[in-house]
Amino acid sequence: MDKEKLIDLIKSRGSYLCVGLDTDLDKIPSFLLEKKDPIFEFNKAIIDATKDLCVAYKPNTAFYECYGAEGWASLKKTIEYIGKDHLIIADAKRGDIGNTSTRYAKAFFEDLGADAITVAPYMGEDSVVPFLGYENKWVILLALTSNKGSSDFQNELLNSGESLYQKVIQISCSWASDNELMYVVGATHPEQLGEIRRMVPNHFLLIPGVGAQGGDLVAVSNQSINSECGILVNSSRGIIYADEGEKFAEAARNKAKSMQLTMEEILKANKVI
Repeated sequence: MDKEKLIDLIKSRGSYLCVGLDTDLDKIPSFLLEKKDPIFEFNKAIIDATKDLCVAYKPNTAFYECYGAEGWASLKKTIEYIGKDHLIIADAKRGDIGNTSTRYAKAFFEDLGADAITVAPYMGEDSVVPFLGYENKWVILLALTSNKGSSDFQNELLNSGESLYQKVIQISCSWASDNELMYVVGATHPEQLGEIRRMVPNHFLLIPGVGAQGGDLVAVSNQSINSECGILVNSSRGIIYADEGEKFAEAARNKAKSMQLTMEEILKANKVI
């Protein structure tokens, strides 16, 4: 999916919501465990309930890879079911030497058919470049993450006076254009979102951490939105585990709808739509 189509989806749906499919067999409704493929059946119900309210889905690949070949098959079926009208982000957080990254890119872009992949930048340019150059595919680079431990390294001040995450953004934005490179910036860092937006005014930012991790949708949106929207706000547990019973999909839709309505108001207030 190219940037123009993504922006069109945001405008037509009045939403920049990304639904995280962190599908845990220990958390999905118990009646689904009787199904042949409970992971896929859960995902299918969530997708059916939310597809008109979001523009992206983000399966965290760890929740599939832990089940071996069967989990990978469930992930592939999920991606095929989502189809072409949503950005599909493989939240895999890969990053290795060049020949290894080349194989990771082949696995996620060619075999699975994902539109984007999250990549760790720690090993530098040659570990990221193999993911770039695929037509209408995206690299989403980890910059400032939402987890508590992000402060262990990412905020470390360098001799230049910059934080490590600032250096990552400064250097990496020369590797690719804003048509194929996004950044992960956690919703738990609203005070730094505005500064990051000034550093990369035209890049999309993927913002996890709204909902279960405590990020505030309005605060992070107002700090990071640009004239094209330029943000994808992810919610995983807050949507997909809104209810543990038979009406789990209806509850997920209600949560997603609430977020979408707020997003629509923000888009209008910022004259994006």
